[in-house]
Amino acid sequence: MNAPDRLIASSLAAGVSRAHESARAQVAGDATYVDDIPEIKGTLFAAPILSTTAHGHLRAVDYSAALGMPGVRDVVLARDIPGDPMLASFVGDEPIFATTTVQHVGQVVGLVVARSVMQARRAARKVQLRIDPMPAILTVKDALTAKSFVLPTVVVRRGDAARALQNAPHRLSGTLEVGGQEHFYLEGQVAYVVPQEQRQWLVYSSTQHPGEVQHWVAHALGLDNNAVRVECRRMGGGFGGKETQAGHLAVWAAIASRKLGCPVKLRLDRDDDFLVTGKRHPFSYEYTVGFDGSGLLHGLQLMLAANCGFSADLSGPVADRAVFHTDNAYFLADVDITSYRCKTNTQSHTAFRGFGGPQGVILIETILGDIARSLGLDPLDVRKRNLYGVDTRNVTHYQMKVEDNILEPLLAQLERSSRYRARRAAIARWNLQSPVIKRGIALTPVKFGISFTATLFNQAGALVHVYTDGSVQVHHGGTEMGQGLNTKVAQIVADELGVAFERVLSSASDTSKIPNASATAASAGTDLNARAAQFAARHVRDNLAQFVAGLDHCGAGAVLFTQGQVTSPNCSRSFDEVVKLAYANRIQLWSDGFYRTPKIHYDKTTLTGRPFYYFAYGAACSEVAIDTLTGESRLLKVDILHDVGRSINPALDIGQIEGGFVQGLGWLTTEQLVWDDKGHLSTHAPSTYKIPATGDIPEHFVVALWPEPNREDNVFGSKAVGEPPFMLAISVFEALRDAVAQTRPQERGCVSMTAPATAENLLRALKWQ
Repeated sequence: MNAPDRLIASSLAAGVSRAHESARAQVAGDATYVDDIPEIKGTLFAAPILSTTAHGHLRAVDYSAALGMPGVRDVVLARDIPGDPMLASFVGDEPIFATTTVQHVGQVVGLVVARSVMQARRAARKVQLRIDPMPAILTVKDALTAKSFVLPTVVVRRGDAARALQNAPHRLSGTLEVGGQEHFYLEGQVAYVVPQEQRQWLVYSSTQHPGEVQHWVAHALGLDNNAVRVECRRMGGGFGGKETQAGHLAVWAAIASRKLGCPVKLRLDRDDDFLVTGKRHPFSYEYTVGFDGSGLLHGLQLMLAANCGFSADLSGPVADRAVFHTDNAYFLADVDITSYRCKTNTQSHTAFRGFGGPQGVILIETILGDIARSLGLDPLDVRKRNLYGVDTRNVTHYQMKVEDNILEPLLAQLERSSRYRARRAAIARWNLQSPVIKRGIALTPVKFGISFTATLFNQAGALVHVYTDGSVQVHHGGTEMGQGLNTKVAQIVADELGVAFERVLSSASDTSKIPNASATAASAGTDLNARAAQFAARHVRDNLAQFVAGLDHCGAGAVLFTQGQVTSPNCSRSFDEVVKLAYANRIQLWSDGFYRTPKIHYDKTTLTGRPFYYFAYGAACSEVAIDTLTGESRLLKVDILHDVGRSINPALDIGQIEGGFVQGLGWLTTEQLVWDDKGHLSTHAPSTYKIPATGDIPEHFVVALWPEPNREDNVFGSKAVGEPPFMLAISVFEALRDAVAQTRPQERGCVSMTAPATAENLLRALKWQ
């Protein structure tokens, strides 16, 4: 694996690799997470009471044994909710605590509150639930049969897919099953609620969306939003799992805190976290595709069925984004897409890096791989044959024009730098001589839309404070989860004011500082919050420039701010000196900034419009080997070329690319979620659920950045980098299918393989017809 760009000195704060603002504190163990906050005297600890049945009538809750255990103070149930008993989610279909019905194993019925964490957890296990079982729907197939849905079915059409299929020279039909994924954040779900004076509340939450936690807690307590303050300094990982579902813990802890009149902390242990919280949505697919002898698509009928779990949560926009990304990098002239949002008796699945995009991309990549094998063509040539064009074939199936297309040159560069053609020929020779170990290779692109598909969330606010000593503090609505958002924001603000990076401090996310902030999600954290902070800093700089212009009898536009100096045509002063003079002359040294993403619009009833401000592009070439006797596989080499625009911080961006790819690798190879026929999640701990480890990372892991700024007017000319690299790992899945196909090189047809490609699933695929 290549090392990120060296950390270098520069007169500019942005555009170079700088260490993460919390790196030293994290290495030293000094970085504070929610569970590290010292508890106030009198703090109690809560543990959840969980359903042991997938679906049933809840007849009684017997907590007498729990109340008699050491340290136990009380039990909290639905009757103790002072406000609305339903969570304030978009659809409003999820109860805070189960009441008359339980809908999945692990659904929270209530809490036990005790003097210590372990006392609460032990007592929670003593609570007896009397549940009369009811039939449970546990699979997408059963949900489709029963017409069990959390939301209405969505259909998107362009052209005439049926006619195009009828006239196509070739046709293929197939199915695909893709599993979910546990977020496995290192810091589990946690909230600490502290009562304040006059019916006000302070909530420390490990959340990607403090504003939503504020709203949910106020809703449950029957209060106005202004009575609840939510703070998050950092998370130990989020990946989408703390976008909505962190709100559950905050609400539960707040209800307990209100009932007992003291601070309450609730932290799920890892097993309970698995059982309670939602995952990446598993998807089932059916497809029929028409094509010509070159592999060019001629009609496509797609069925996407998302396993949403027992409530809607974010399943609507997740399934919508899957529909948006079924094209990935390819022009679909005649297409018919049906998207089902299935209700099952499992955890309510939720946001996860890519937010449905990966589930759309993997389908079209699977189809193109099957087309190539059926025609005896190189899959890369079939992919290139179907790419979006620049002047023609450049409108998506949801009616957005692709204006920033760099797919052809980007793929061509990676094809050369990875030596794809030579390696493919060498692999073919290897496979002829190797009867047991087979190798495969694939090069796949990514085109990922950047913006929240819900247009209203594409806004952000920030505050910039300049203190009289010249130091700077920034408040913004984004949250830090390890991705380096605060570092990038500080870099942008430092350059806007012309001061050293070290003079700028990004503070904790706090709803009392920045109201109504959107979630840090959709890869838009830097796009939104750094731009808002830049505008706030610009207001302060303009105030200072006008002040200096008055002193030096020049225009404000002639005053420059660079390298800690403020220079006019007549004089140069240090930034610190100018700040002191400005304060003495009563010049405002703080300001707010607001940004809303331009150009975007979207009709959610037809799924058409311009939901994305721009696209981020990338490609990966992956080489694998499989053992045809055991089903074991190994990733041998990875070459990545990714588009981050003009990078604000190359080290952070490369880290996101590497991390996203490896997380995608886990989704498609080792991370298998298994529910038994009673609805129990069998893989609920590291002993049974396998995320990638160091041994899964190949020695050859090369990441390069595409050297072109964003063509849209985005902060610093950068592009989002959080989610797009995740889908680069689809190249590994396609390389594994290529290796399976090499076991029968004379046969043509589809390679049917379930994701993740565990050893068991690979062995099944080796029996392909």
